[in-house]
Amino acid sequence: MVATCYLLGVSTRRMDKLVQSLGITGLSRSQVSEMSKDLDAQVTAFRTRPLDAGPYTFCAADALTMKVREAGRVVNAVVLVATGVNADGHREILGVQVTTAETGPAWLTFFQDLVARGLNGVKLVTSDAHAGLVAAIGATLPGATWQRCRTHYAANLMSACPKTSWPAVKAMLHSVYDQPTAKDVQAQFDKLLDAAVDKLPDVAEHLDAARADVLAFTAFPKDLWRQIWSNNPNERLNREIRRRTDVVGIFPDRASVIRLVGAVLAEQHDEWAEGRRYLGLELLAKARITIVPGDEEVTDPHLALTA
Repeated sequence: MVATCYLLGVSTRRMDKLVQSLGITGLSRSQVSEMSKDLDAQVTAFRTRPLDAGPYTFCAADALTMKVREAGRVVNAVVLVATGVNADGHREILGVQVTTAETGPAWLTFFQDLVARGLNGVKLVTSDAHAGLVAAIGATLPGATWQRCRTHYAANLMSACPKTSWPAVKAMLHSVYDQPTAKDVQAQFDKLLDAAVDKLPDVAEHLDAARADVLAFTAFPKDLWRQIWSNNPNERLNREIRRRTDVVGIFPDRASVIRLVGAVLAEQHDEWAEGRRYLGLELLAKARITIVPGDEEVTDPHLALTA
């Protein structure tokens, strides 16, 4: 019961009152230690489990910052999280890891672990434009395309745009995503570039440099676009993590971060497994078909193995 309250984000003060209402005067250190060991074992098993439900056609990666006490100081610790859509169309928590900072080597180690545990068949990874993250994707997932999150990109573009011009640029950028076909998306993006190139050269340069990565989603069926063109689904997951961790405030150590965040993610993973499919099987099958020169369709071998 105490462990459940902990995972639900019940504050320490409220938990203490609840325990007292049940006639328990307090919990000894040994009792708390035993509960922690049990939870740690469950989280470790979850974090190190084989990723054997692939191919994981679509993945997403993100990072959150937590406050942790180390050597008498309060420092930042970064939680790396990856999610994916498995062969059955359900979302999974693929991995979670705590590191000192969001760096290239940290992301590389993270993805290497995912691959070692069985991550395969990845066609697209959606994330922000952190250089180390993008490099790690390229180094560990050959053949996977990177989708630059449209929400993060809009924020990046806004920083390069004069404040008075941003409403018009934002509206035109949104109109790109509203198009019905990949060809129309590209054509509307051209119109955006043409509109910006003379009056807003910095904006036009920014857009042109990001084009391939921002529009990577167009290589897949339109019915999938909303699920893959941004990290918004992961942002909702991040908000749930924040809701549970805000009651802690400053964690006593990194192990406690893994304990709580890992348990919250394991719970979410189970809910996804028991809920409706995130993506339909027919859509996933279409997404795994590669078009080669001569208009010959080649079905991904991972799909054939799971048929």
